[in-house]
Amino acid sequence: MAIINSVLGPMDTADLGFTLSHEHVLVSSAGIQYVYPEFIDREGTISKGVSELGAAHGEGLRTIIDVTTIDLGRDIRMLEQVSRESGINIVCATGTWRDIPRVFWTVEPDVVAGLYIREIEVGIEDTGIKAGIIKVANDMGGVTPEGEIILRAAARAQKATGVPISTHTWAPERVGEQQVAVFEDEGVDLNRVYVGHSNDTTDTEYLIGLLEKGVWIGLDRYPGRQTELTPDWEGRTQTAWKLIEAGWGRRIMLGHDWSVTLSIASREMQEQRQRYNPDGYLFITRRVIPRLKELGASDEDIANIFVDNPRRFFEGGR
Repeated sequence: MAIINSVLGPMDTADLGFTLSHEHVLVSSAGIQYVYPEFIDREGTISKGVSELGAAHGEGLRTIIDVTTIDLGRDIRMLEQVSRESGINIVCATGTWRDIPRVFWTVEPDVVAGLYIREIEVGIEDTGIKAGIIKVANDMGGVTPEGEIILRAAARAQKATGVPISTHTWAPERVGEQQVAVFEDEGVDLNRVYVGHSNDTTDTEYLIGLLEKGVWIGLDRYPGRQTELTPDWEGRTQTAWKLIEAGWGRRIMLGHDWSVTLSIASREMQEQRQRYNPDGYLFITRRVIPRLKELGASDEDIANIFVDNPRRFFEGGR
């Protein structure tokens, strides 16, 4: 076992339990809830977060990896309160999403890496709450010059601290391959890298190619976007089953990319999203796991994906 950082302090990986590998509580923009507090219903988000995650706890959920970075409006005290009152362990993130601050565009990766390292080793915003994962993002069009700075900064922070990396990718364009190439160039142990949003594609040749490199794969968009570019939840689940069948069940993890409040979406889109997934953080428990079992997944496969794999990922196991 190993000790990792949660928002309530150090925790043993043995206590992770049933884990969703890529989630959020609040998604916003940097500083909005502090500078323009009227824009965010912060108290409502906390209350709903406690309620929804508390209900998920009642159905077996024990941990979420909240990969909300500063540019996604990370609110570290909110995560602390929601974790304490819901009973769900929350591992929070340092790093940078797609809204890379312009001040990072022209600096050396070591400068940014130092900021990530401080949030891992000292704490976030003078709270003493330490990040347990490093989040980075590259989307449509692949790795941009400023995106490469972030990847290299994350790589150097990972090597300095041992804390793993979780990536946001655009799987239809095989962006994960570009990310892995940068990490390889930086000398990162790919066993410490999780390539997320990989179920935005059904291209198992691409996914198995990444797995063969040594990374972990995050099938962490459920039910998923309602778009012609990406599969529905059934297609995503079929992809998970194909990877299990191909012998990769001990290298994948699942999540929703869900959030209580998604303020970067229009009100109409938020309402549509709620109608599409009334189960919230419980969609996988209520819909995906039963479907995987219908397809042939065993209880051992399910335990691997949701309990053993997250534990081994944070421990650096293979």
